[in-house]
Amino acid sequence: MQTQAIINHIVLWLKNYATQAKVKGYVVGISGGIDSAVVSALCAKTGLDTLCITLPIRQAPDQLQRANAHIAQLCAQHPNVRAHNQDLTPTFEQFERSVSGSRPQDDALAMANTRSRLRMTALYYFGQINGLLVAGTGNKVEDFGVGFFTKYGDGGVDVSPIADLLKTQVYELAKELGIHADIITATPTDGLWDTERTDEQQMGASYPELEWAMAQVAQGKSREQFTGRQQEVFDIYVRLNRMAQHKIQPIPVCHIPTDLFQAA
Repeated sequence: MQTQAIINHIVLWLKNYATQAKVKGYVVGISGGIDSAVVSALCAKTGLDTLCITLPIRQAPDQLQRANAHIAQLCAQHPNVRAHNQDLTPTFEQFERSVSGSRPQDDALAMANTRSRLRMTALYYFGQINGLLVAGTGNKVEDFGVGFFTKYGDGGVDVSPIADLLKTQVYELAKELGIHADIITATPTDGLWDTERTDEQQMGASYPELEWAMAQVAQGKSREQFTGRQQEVFDIYVRLNRMAQHKIQPIPVCHIPTDLFQAA
C-alpha cells in the first residue's frame, strides 16, 4: 500500500471538496480512538479550518485523556486546528430522566445509540455556526461490511474520508501520520456504554478477522469452504452484514406509479 500517496490523495480530496462546497473546513468529533485521530490529522493537513471537538458522555477517563492529548498535538503542529470540549453528560442524563417512565427493562442499546445521536447533533450545530462540514470517521468494514455505526449518529456525516480503507489500513495511515502510540495500541471501542465494551466483544470477531470474511464474501465463497474459527467468523460477518442492510443501503423510497398521478 502506498501509504503516503493515499494520505496525499485524501488530503487533496478534502481540500477540493470544501472549496467546491464553499465552506471553511471541517469539524471532527475526537473519541480517543484510531479512526477519529486519523481523520482529524488528515483534515488538519488540508490547511483549512479544522475544529476538533470532544463530546464526552460519562466517558472513560483514558479515552478522554487520549483525545485531549491528540488534539493538543494537532494544535501544536497545525495553526489551522482549533479545540473545543462540549460535555454532553448533562444533556444525556436529562434525556434519560425524560423517558424514564416509558423505558423498558433492557434499553441499553437504544441508550447507547442515543449517545451517538446526541453527538451528531452537537457536531452539526458547531459545524453550521462555524461554516464547517462534518467529517465522518467510519472505515470500510464498519460502514459497508458489518454496519458497526449508529444510524443518524456517527453515520450522520457530510464526508467520509476513510470509508474506502480497511481498519488495518487505517492503522498504517496512523503510523505514517505520527499518531501517538497510546491511540494506536488502544483496544478499539465505540465508547457508548457505561461499562467497557470493546468492538470485538460487541461484534464477536476482530477487525482483521472481519476483513478476511469480507474478502471471502466478495469473492463469492460459501461457509462450507471453511471450518473451525474461519467458518464461525464467516457466519458472524454474513449475519451482521444482513442485519445492517438498512444502514448500508440508501433509504427505501416508495415510488408511485405514474398513472396514479392521473385523474381517476
